[in-house]
Amino acid sequence: MSNYYEFFCPVKMIAGHAALENIPFELHLLNVKRPMIITDQGVRHNKLLQPIESICSSANTSISAIFDNVPPDSSVDTVKQATQLYRDHQCDAILAIGGGSVIDTAKAVNTLVSEGGNDILQYAGAHHLTQPLKPLFVIPTTSGTGSEATMVAVISDHKSNTKVAIASQYLMPNAAILDPRMTLTLPTNITAMTAIDALTHAIEAYTGLASNPMSDAYATAAMQKITQNLLQVLESPLDSQKRLEIAQASTMAGIAFSNSMVGLVHSLGHALGAVAKIPHGICMNVFLPYVLEYNLSVNHHKVAELLLYIAGAETYALTPAEQRAEKTIRTILDLRDQLFELTHLPRTLRETRQVLASQFDEIIDKAMNDGSIIYNPKEATREDLKNILEKAW
Repeated sequence: MSNYYEFFCPVKMIAGHAALENIPFELHLLNVKRPMIITDQGVRHNKLLQPIESICSSANTSISAIFDNVPPDSSVDTVKQATQLYRDHQCDAILAIGGGSVIDTAKAVNTLVSEGGNDILQYAGAHHLTQPLKPLFVIPTTSGTGSEATMVAVISDHKSNTKVAIASQYLMPNAAILDPRMTLTLPTNITAMTAIDALTHAIEAYTGLASNPMSDAYATAAMQKITQNLLQVLESPLDSQKRLEIAQASTMAGIAFSNSMVGLVHSLGHALGAVAKIPHGICMNVFLPYVLEYNLSVNHHKVAELLLYIAGAETYALTPAEQRAEKTIRTILDLRDQLFELTHLPRTLRETRQVLASQFDEIIDKAMNDGSIIYNPKEATREDLKNILEKAW
């Protein structure tokens, strides 16, 4: 841990079983008159817009436009279309209702309608935004990405076949609204996949080079909430209290990693996702235990500490100190086995049925060039990555 760190999270959190009811008041506070909703077909199909539309109409707040065409992997063209709709209807704020792709799209649209122009690529990179943007409220319908609390948006540029990142503190939403009603219809496999993404955010934030006391507090709380509630949510998907716990954990993990970054699990995951088009949560599930094992030689004590948060005080106390790090990894392997039984979430590259050993070199190339690798506690060579991929096979 460095002797200097920064911690920043200006996002207002509105959470609980009646959190949605506060939306009109929050819009009123910022003098919003013509909000636009950005969402996707799945959210529409699951009727998740209905409670929000009825809450707004009963408070005399009218939704001026709805863009519901965000694909799972948002693109430059999607951002352009949504920006045009915002301008056509002279909107003055955005409600992003959905998962990571919807939230990233909303951040990108907010950039264009606030800063001007039609080309989101001109804002690619870090700290190119010059001023606070228009009001943005995020209502997550998945519990995984933590995008509601991060200063990053990632958009696909299909022309160059790359993912473009924009980073600025101004991208952070004004508020995140966490209401369990929005995740009750989430299928169990996506619930498991996104929760493992959040768990990986928390673990890498805690064990990485940029960890700090503030991010550690959020990361450890997130780990506890996920490991204590995930299996019960999968067995009782309509348990709204457990859903709320997972939603809060995802946001906490988002706050943690946006302040202390992620590591090699994410470098490999980004690379695998790009090469084999595998969902990000599955990539995290595949690589997490093998990267922790790889890092053991330099941060054994940190991995040992994880046991308290992912297995509980009793298991931690009963495990001899020198065995705790290995027990942490075994606990994660066991959790993956349980998730596989309940939701068939792939644990290995082979189980994804989408990866070929002949793709390893391309995955390694991309992982070596991924920014997250800088924060991994142990430096990695191409040979090291090849070993991890073989273990994960």
